[in-house]
Amino acid sequence: MARRSPNDRSSRPPGNQRERSPVSQNAPRQVETYEAFDEPSPLAPASKEMTSLMVRQRTQLGPSASASIPVIHARNRTRHPILYRKQIARIEDAKPGDLVAVYTDGQQDPLGYGVFNPRSEMSVRMLWNTPEFPTIAAWSEKLRAAISLRRDTLKLESQSDAWRVVHSESDGLSGIVIDRFGDVLSAETFGLGMYQRASLLLPMLAAQMGLGHWLVRTSPQFLSQEGCDPPPLMSEGCPSQVVISEHGTRFRVRFEGGHKTGFFCDQRENRKKLAEFCQGKSVLDLCCYTGGFSVQAKVLGKADDVTGVDLDEEPLKLARENANLNQARAKFVQSDAFSYMREMLRNGKQYDVVVLDPPKLIRTRVEIEEGTRKHFAMNRLAMRLVKPGGLLLSCTCAGLLPESEFLQLLVSASKSQGEDLDPNGSSRIISQSRTLQIIARTGAAPDHPVISTCMETDYLKAVWMIVN
Repeated sequence: MARRSPNDRSSRPPGNQRERSPVSQNAPRQVETYEAFDEPSPLAPASKEMTSLMVRQRTQLGPSASASIPVIHARNRTRHPILYRKQIARIEDAKPGDLVAVYTDGQQDPLGYGVFNPRSEMSVRMLWNTPEFPTIAAWSEKLRAAISLRRDTLKLESQSDAWRVVHSESDGLSGIVIDRFGDVLSAETFGLGMYQRASLLLPMLAAQMGLGHWLVRTSPQFLSQEGCDPPPLMSEGCPSQVVISEHGTRFRVRFEGGHKTGFFCDQRENRKKLAEFCQGKSVLDLCCYTGGFSVQAKVLGKADDVTGVDLDEEPLKLARENANLNQARAKFVQSDAFSYMREMLRNGKQYDVVVLDPPKLIRTRVEIEEGTRKHFAMNRLAMRLVKPGGLLLSCTCAGLLPESEFLQLLVSASKSQGEDLDPNGSSRIISQSRTLQIIARTGAAPDHPVISTCMETDYLKAVWMIVN
C-alpha cells in the first residue's frame, strides 16, 4: 500500500515484534511510487492552480487514526531535522504539505515523521524522530514544552512581554518561528507544511498562553524556496500594532510590512548589555531598523548623543516613534550604511560606541563569498569610526557563517590598510590598521535556544571589541 495506517503495527514501535508470514513478506505491493523528484525546480514559480492546491489549509494536524500515512524512503538518515532532496530515494503517494512517515530501506518501523514539500530543496522537515505516530496531543505537548522553557525556566515574563515562544528546529517545529508581543502571537513560516497547519497551531498556542490574537506571515524567501506565495493569516480582530515593554523601555511593534515577526527579540539581552557602556557617550547605531539599540542606549544607558542609521524609511519612522514613546532624544538618518560611514570618515567624525547589526547578508551557500566580503567591508569602515579606546559591537545573523570565521574576518578587517573609494570615486579615505581587544562574545537571547542536532540554529554572533 502507498500509505501506512497509524493503527498498522508494522508502522509503529510494537511492544513485541509482530511476525510476518512468508506470504505477506513476498507478496508484491501495489504502490504509487516514483524515484526522487519529477517535480518542477524549487526555484520555478508555481502556477496559480498549483499554488491554490499547495496552500490549501489543513483541517487537522495530521492523518486521523483511520487515515493512511504517505511514506518517504530516505537513502540515509541522520538526526538533523532537515531531509534534503538528494537524501530521498523514493516517494509513495505524498502530496505537498503532507505529514509523512520516513523509512530507510529494510526498516520495518518508521524513523520518524515530518512534513513534505516536493518543490523545496528542504523536502522533509522532521518533527518527530520516533516511530510513534504523532497524535494531536503530541503537537500540543511540543507547544507546552516551549512555553514552559520561557515562562518557568527562563522567567521571561519578569523582563518583557516580547519574547520568542517557538524557535523552529530548537523547539521541534522546523519551518516556523513564533514570537509573543503583548496579547499577540506573531509567526513567520519557512515551510509549506507548517504554513498549512499554522491556523491550527496558533490558536492552540494562544489558548495555552491565555493570549487573544495571532497572525502568520511567510518568509521573504518562501516563494523561491517552497514554490508558492500564500497570503498572511490572522485571527479575527487582530490588531495591526501593539506597544511592548523590554526591560522597562517601551517599543511599538507594527505587524504590517517590516522584517521577520515585527521586532528582533533575539537582541534583547545584547541591547541591555550595550547600555552598560553608553553613559555620557556618543553612540552610532548602524542598520538600526526600528531603533532597538538606539533607544536602549539612550533610555537604559543614558547616552549623551545617539544617531541611528538605516536605509528603509518606514522602520526609521517607527524608530522615531519609539524614541518619543520614551521621551528619548535621538537622531535618525535615512542612508545606506556604507555611504554614511564614508561621509563621517571624510568629515573626521568618530564615536565612543558603534553598533553594526546588518540584515542577513548570507542566506544560502552560494552567497557566502559575497556576504563575507560585505561583512569585511562594513567592519573595516566601522572600526575607523570608533574613537581610540571606544567600543565596537559587530553582529551577524548569518547561520552559515561560523563564529570562528566571523572572528577571523574581524581580525583581518582590523589589519587592513589602504584606500577606500567613495561611491562616485571622487575622493579617497585612507584606512589605517587597528588593534582589537575582544572583551565578550554573545549570541541570541536564551529564548532562541540552540539544538545540538542543528547547529545552524546558533545563527546570531555578537562580538564586543575595544578598538585602539
